[in-house]
Amino acid sequence: MGESVIETRALRKEFSTRRGTRVAVDDLDLTVPRGGVHGFLGPNGSGKTTTIRMLLGLATPTSGTMRLLGEPVPASLPAVMSRVGAVVESPKFAPHFTARQNLALLAATVGRDRAAVDDALDKVGLGQRADERFRGYSLGMKQRLAIAATLLKTPDLLILDEPTNGLDPAGIREIRDLVKGLGASGVTVLLSSHILAEVQQVCDSVTIIGNGRLLASGTVEDLMATTGAYRVVADDPAGAARLLQAQGMSTTADGSALTVQTERPGTDISRVLGEGGVWLHELTPLRADLESVFLDLTADDRMGALPSTEDYR
Repeated sequence: MGESVIETRALRKEFSTRRGTRVAVDDLDLTVPRGGVHGFLGPNGSGKTTTIRMLLGLATPTSGTMRLLGEPVPASLPAVMSRVGAVVESPKFAPHFTARQNLALLAATVGRDRAAVDDALDKVGLGQRADERFRGYSLGMKQRLAIAATLLKTPDLLILDEPTNGLDPAGIREIRDLVKGLGASGVTVLLSSHILAEVQQVCDSVTIIGNGRLLASGTVEDLMATTGAYRVVADDPAGAARLLQAQGMSTTADGSALTVQTERPGTDISRVLGEGGVWLHELTPLRADLESVFLDLTADDRMGALPSTEDYR
């Protein structure tokens, strides 16, 4: 298995529609490394949920191969599901039961005792409110209870599909902190989300897909690497702009500074200005945030996206 907990190769899913065949997942190669939190990103209609449903045996691939925790799926799903937790749809619990009662029922089905229920509730921060009825919970608390239910199995892999949908800022922060804590505890978390600022704060690595195809994958730091842009502050901004433009570099005024676009190293900027007699005060590489990377990679996908339905998410 190596260091991957999820691996797909040439994974494909086609749907028949009145207009013909739609490809929801297009020969996707997905690798999720062991440990930490891995973001799974893409616009609505890009195939995220369809991919997750195939991994969990809820949808059948048209072609390709999948492995969970080193085992081929769906053939070996019964052997690995005791080590996998997932929250893919809205949590379903008995509304008139308390959180503790709901989890106790689930614990009995997987052979866990009262201590496991209490431990799961504590891990998601619901220990002090475990005896309140589920119907009185906020949406964020309901999502945390759903995650607690998956923790009854002490999973090695936790798959969360858009867990912050519909939450207010406080609820989003609660889920973010919970996911970070789970990743730090040794659980590998696959987090599907469209809230890019949250993903940037939580995830160690990410995969970005568009129209069912792999667009980029790697650590968050690598994907946000230097963009070929620099912030330049000089004693003569206009003179600096003329010198740099004469060397084929693009410049944009930004207050008293310049934003310089070039694939050349920063030392070339310093050299050009020095030889031109312009004193350089600041030369700072600019980094893209995850949102900028995502929007650049998925521009074509968003312009021609399929309707946002459950089948094509």
